[in-house]
Amino acid sequence: MKLLSQLRTSSFQLALLYMVVFATSVFLLLAFIYWRTAGFMTAQTDETIEAEIAGLAEQYRGRGVNGLITIIRERVARDPNAKTIYLLTTEDFLKLAGNLETWPEGSPSEGGWVNFTLSSAVGWKGPERLARARIFEVQGGLRLLVGRDVDELTSLKRVIETAINWGMGITLALALLGGYLMSRNTIRRIEVINNTSRRIMNGHLSLRIPTRGTEDDFDQLAENLNQMLDRIVYLMEGIRHVSDSIAHDLRTPLTRLRNQLENTLMSVDNDEAREQAGRAVAEADQLLATFNALLRIARLETKGNSSDMKRVALDELVSDACELYEAVAEDKDQAFEQSLEPGVVLEGDRDLLFQMISNLIDNAIKYTPEHGAIGVAVRREGDDAVFEVSDSGIGIPDDEKDQVFQRFYRVGKSRSLPGNGLGLSLVSAVAEIHKGRIILSDTDETQQPPGLTVAVYMPALTRVRKRIRATQAEQALASTTDDAAGATEADRA
Repeated sequence: MKLLSQLRTSSFQLALLYMVVFATSVFLLLAFIYWRTAGFMTAQTDETIEAEIAGLAEQYRGRGVNGLITIIRERVARDPNAKTIYLLTTEDFLKLAGNLETWPEGSPSEGGWVNFTLSSAVGWKGPERLARARIFEVQGGLRLLVGRDVDELTSLKRVIETAINWGMGITLALALLGGYLMSRNTIRRIEVINNTSRRIMNGHLSLRIPTRGTEDDFDQLAENLNQMLDRIVYLMEGIRHVSDSIAHDLRTPLTRLRNQLENTLMSVDNDEAREQAGRAVAEADQLLATFNALLRIARLETKGNSSDMKRVALDELVSDACELYEAVAEDKDQAFEQSLEPGVVLEGDRDLLFQMISNLIDNAIKYTPEHGAIGVAVRREGDDAVFEVSDSGIGIPDDEKDQVFQRFYRVGKSRSLPGNGLGLSLVSAVAEIHKGRIILSDTDETQQPPGLTVAVYMPALTRVRKRIRATQAEQALASTTDDAAGATEADRA
């Protein structure tokens, strides 16, 4: 699997492209060398044959046919290895002289050249070999064939072709190996950057990408990224400090103002003045809730993964939250259904998880009209513990589902309802601390409004799950044993 992932990387593909270009260049170079070498040897053989023919033609012009026959016989006698092939025949292919007995089969090319095999079919007494010859007619209807044994030349060409094939194979293998090694080194450097980046995104903002001190491209990239991270952290700290300062500085006077309004509410006798003071107290409470939510989100984002993580039974935690909100749902005459699978355990901060669950249930009740339906579920899916809240409320349009986790963002349909747009931001911060993910979907696409289903997936503890299953199996076995024992006692009675 790791090898396959490496083969898909851009660095290996770049090395593969280089290998193809390099191999093509080597192939063209070797092909050119072969073409020039083989062409030179073939041309040299043809020139030797042409020289033999020129000598025989000169003898024929000076001594006639008898002289030609005599010189051919002399040359055949002087060449026991038969490197040069001669055959002089009449118009009816009757042999007059030469070291072949019969005319070879095959049609000559345009220049009179013919390639054939020296075998018993042409009267050859040695092992089969390859030959190349030229044919032309002599005055008087005679036919003359002059050629050379090219078996060694052909064998040399085969050796060169084999060497080229092996050379190409070795070149491709070495290029592939080199590409793999080069890409592996590159992938290691990139993986270091990716791993550090993932840890930084998970909240470890103090980490930086390591460098090797080689001042190469990767070191320059790492230094630029580190400088960018320093700048981002500086800006984030500045923004967080400003927001925290504003929240802290304004929360105290707001609290003082709220208390004064409440005292005024208790002291006035005029009904209209009491109503106005009550609305002012409610607005002050809303502002204080907004500042408290901002400070809590800031603390969560700063806390990162360093929160107090313990084993938490998700079904029990959700059951406690449902008890608090069942009465609120009853006041709006809403159906409140629970489906809590037992034994779903995860590692987390109990208080933060309870806050997340409460926010989601509160949102479902708030945005679901009277006589609506709300469902709360806890289940196990693979290695994930899933908490899900569904409602039949106004829902969220698809193009806004990715934006509702931003601070102060509110869907257009919900702007008339009370709230500050920080509830889902808090839920997102808690889920991120617990390495979870949130999926928003419509409860029923066929209905209008479609409602909303919020599912939070968080890593579950598998060992606890297995132990709970084993305990349940033991309890079931014990119950079966007790029933069997009771039945036996009844039979005895």
